[in-house]
Amino acid sequence: MRKVADCRRLDGDDACTLTIAGEPDEVVRAAVEHVVTAHGHADTPELRAQIQEVLKDGVGGRSGTADSKAVAAAYLGELVGTFILVFTIIATVTAAGLRHPTAGSPYGSLSIALANGVALAALVGGLGHISGAHLNPAVTMALAAIRRFSWRHVPGYVTAQMLGGILAALATWAIRGNAARTITHLGATNPQPGVSDGRALLVEILITFVLVLVVTAAVTDDRFPTVLAPLLIGLALAAAVFIGGPSDGAAVNPARGLGPMIVSGSFGGWWVSLVGPVIGGVLAAVLYDRVIRKGAPAPVQPTRVGGLRPERP
Repeated sequence: MRKVADCRRLDGDDACTLTIAGEPDEVVRAAVEHVVTAHGHADTPELRAQIQEVLKDGVGGRSGTADSKAVAAAYLGELVGTFILVFTIIATVTAAGLRHPTAGSPYGSLSIALANGVALAALVGGLGHISGAHLNPAVTMALAAIRRFSWRHVPGYVTAQMLGGILAALATWAIRGNAARTITHLGATNPQPGVSDGRALLVEILITFVLVLVVTAAVTDDRFPTVLAPLLIGLALAAAVFIGGPSDGAAVNPARGLGPMIVSGSFGGWWVSLVGPVIGGVLAAVLYDRVIRKGAPAPVQPTRVGGLRPERP
């Protein structure tokens, strides 16, 4: 993700930054949209020329070496971040399935939803400035579908994310032993007994919709309280797992679903964990981008959130 567009240099307003990713023309397009919608300017050729001049150093002035290093860092951030996210989730799932306690009673279902939410919140806060902290092929493809992420980088991001999920499954196998692989299948998100693949697919579409709707709001809407983004995105994932866990373990993420399947060899309903999140994610992103985000602001705008003034993206 690039941080561009110094609004103070455009209209004398308080300085702000617009965080987006993509080719130079995509950056200019997003900057124009931001200035028009957030600051009330008319979309004129003169405004576009002024924005292009402002962004020249931030977009066109970077060296190829610097760009390559930034891209490599982003891919590595996605690999490491997805590894940590999936490792946290499936290490907790396998411990609960094998009834391994930390202290007192073994983990229960609540711990699994909390592991999802806490891990994602921490990683969005810690890696968002490096790669955007997608950590999920469904998020990457959804943002690309609404032109908030460059399709050119989708293969690299998805490859890094899937590799992170596989490495997380291997790490879980290493620390939990063979029982985690043979008994709990390393937390693979297979449909539960009595749950058809079709019903599990519907569950994955709906719960991924929940997560990606919040992610899209955080990434694309200037009105979103940026300071709360990591917490709210983490809570959205926890809510998704509360809903979908009893049906198929709640993948919400092809890397989280398929990584354990590949390592454990348990491929029941594998396509559900691949197709469902992508469909749900794209539907949520398109709905928010094309309909919800274009709605009028609330009649009364809050001035403080959690005691802090909301940051402008």
